[in-house]
Amino acid sequence: MVRQNELAPSPGSRHKRKRVGRGLGSGHGRYSGKGAKGQKARSGPGIHPYFEGGQLPLVKRLPSRRGFTNIFKIEYSVVNVGKLNIFEPESVVGRLELIRARLIKSGNRPLKILGGGELDRALVVRADRVSTAAKEKIEAAGGRVEAGSATKAG
Repeated sequence: MVRQNELAPSPGSRHKRKRVGRGLGSGHGRYSGKGAKGQKARSGPGIHPYFEGGQLPLVKRLPSRRGFTNIFKIEYSVVNVGKLNIFEPESVVGRLELIRARLIKSGNRPLKILGGGELDRALVVRADRVSTAAKEKIEAAGGRVEAGSATKAG
């Protein structure tokens, strides 16, 4: 049975603290392992990790870091007209139906129908936005568009 007073750390797992600046005989005197003078030998926070000695930093050299992010940008859930052929003719297609058909992931974003592909059946399409090409294709197939009336689904 091991007693509490007999417990000891594994050999080599514990190290003595390096006491710098305690005389030349210690081996860590005079400059205390910091070399001679300069910014890195001084006390304080030193230089940041991405400092490149005064050269123009990489983050400023890359064009991807320029410009700005438009905080008012509206991100749409986008569906092409050609994908709507999976629905029955004369059916109403809104946000909820598109989620069930796994054409869009969630109902949190506004819905926009684009004109890619061909539509071969008459559908009633309810969306927040519909492109001109998509509207023409839906109406040419005998369907109708109800823009700005996509039902909200969470």
